[in-house]
Amino acid sequence: MKSTKPSAIIADIVKYVILIAGALFTLLPFVWMVLSSLKSANEIVQIPPTMIPKKFMFSNYAEAWAEAPFPRYFLNTVFIATVTTVGVLLTSILSAFAFSRLDFPGKKIIFSLFMATLMIPGEMLLITNFITITKLKWIDTYKAMIVPWLANVFYTYLLTQFFSSVPEALYLAAKVDKCSDLKFLFKIMVPMNKNAITTVAILSFIGSWNSFLWPLLVTNSTNMRVLSHGLVRFQSEAGTKYQLVMAASCILVVPIIIVYLFLRKYILEGMSYTGVKG
Repeated sequence: MKSTKPSAIIADIVKYVILIAGALFTLLPFVWMVLSSLKSANEIVQIPPTMIPKKFMFSNYAEAWAEAPFPRYFLNTVFIATVTTVGVLLTSILSAFAFSRLDFPGKKIIFSLFMATLMIPGEMLLITNFITITKLKWIDTYKAMIVPWLANVFYTYLLTQFFSSVPEALYLAAKVDKCSDLKFLFKIMVPMNKNAITTVAILSFIGSWNSFLWPLLVTNSTNMRVLSHGLVRFQSEAGTKYQLVMAASCILVVPIIIVYLFLRKYILEGMSYTGVKG
């Protein structure tokens, strides 16, 4: 039963005030970006600045969309993020099943080596990956932006923990019924762990959508740019048209926020069970 003592009530009030203040502080930059994208050219540089636009200029979005090839950037980003996510799911599901259910020589050593790579910062791999891509002559191609990210050790580890929590008796019973490993994987393991797999898919898609440095390194032409890369170029091309820069920023950010808002329950459900077995 919750305490009704004055000290406990005051502590709850202070706690919620701090949480609300933190939430407002976190949301303020995003709200400012959205409102700024709806201001006129004069109003956005006005001193002192105004929070709410006097007139909502929704035409800024159409103008920003037309001034740069954002449709091409958008299609590139969606294609790369989708293909990368599908690849990550396939490699993570298959490898997690192997580590959680199959017995093969050196399994523990290989899994330990996989875990050891988590201690290596991703930035340290950029140079070697770039050299490899250059030798393969993949610069300025979709392969350069997709192939290096088709596997993810963290997602493999995450799904391995979930797959390991499935009772071994189910696997043995399936083998007695002469069920193949692949059939057991896709008929039993995948449906039983759909929340975790959905979490991996969402996180992988968001990570690919927000990727900036790697696409910047391996692309040269305008047709191969993604939204994050194109936005930076647009900032320099738009000059002092800050309202268009803000509108372009919303074009990049808002879709992924919408995806997160609709699918956040899967992320929370998936991540809340990551410690079921370790």
